[in-house]
Amino acid sequence: MQARNGVAAALAALFLVAVPARAALFDDEVARQRIEDLRADTKARIDGLTQKLEQAQRVQLDLNNQIEGLRGEIAKLRGQVEVLTYELEAATKRQKDFYLDLDNRLRTLESAQAQAQAATPAEPAVDPAAESRDYEAALNLLKGGKYADAQAAFEAFIKAWPKSSFQPAAHYWAASAAFQTKAYARAAELYQQLHAQWPADVRAPEALLGLANSQQVQGDAKGAKKTLESVVAQYPGTPSADTARQRLKQSAQKK
Repeated sequence: MQARNGVAAALAALFLVAVPARAALFDDEVARQRIEDLRADTKARIDGLTQKLEQAQRVQLDLNNQIEGLRGEIAKLRGQVEVLTYELEAATKRQKDFYLDLDNRLRTLESAQAQAQAATPAEPAVDPAAESRDYEAALNLLKGGKYADAQAAFEAFIKAWPKSSFQPAAHYWAASAAFQTKAYARAAELYQQLHAQWPADVRAPEALLGLANSQQVQGDAKGAKKTLESVVAQYPGTPSADTARQRLKQSAQKK
């Protein structure tokens, strides 16, 4: 009886020892699994953040490249604008100087022509002083850059003084003023009138150049080309012919 009780006591003791051991082993496995899961989750998050960071860096790099490209284009455009502004200012100054110089030279030629024709009877002007005054007033408007007013003044002069020796000049300057105000069709008409009525006038070849300019800006490239060819053919050896020849060459190179 005592032996049996001793065996039972021993088994009970073993059971009491085994249960905590199994519980401890179970707890370790669960903790280990949780740690592995946590590591896997952390790694996945880190990988995801790394990919997003790399993607953001690529986007940032692309944006930087685009910004640098735009800066380069802006700098290039700014340089072109500066060049065009300088060229426009220089062209405006040359044009004003051209007005003054050409008018002075034409006055000299007109004076010579008038003296040569002095022997031919002509109808006396109603008021030479008024005629000269009106012409000078229109010319001063042109020199001052008041192109619309100048055009109106020259066209009024053309109607008021139909027999004036200033008629070719008035047509030329009226056309030039009209071109400056972008009244290209009227400019072309006045240039054509000058050339048709006074083909031997010193302004005639320059009028054809002006006509070619008017045709060009209106999209009539063929007409402009034909007009430039007329300058070369009708007025060889003149500066206007040289200009027309150069422009025809430039036009051919662009094709």
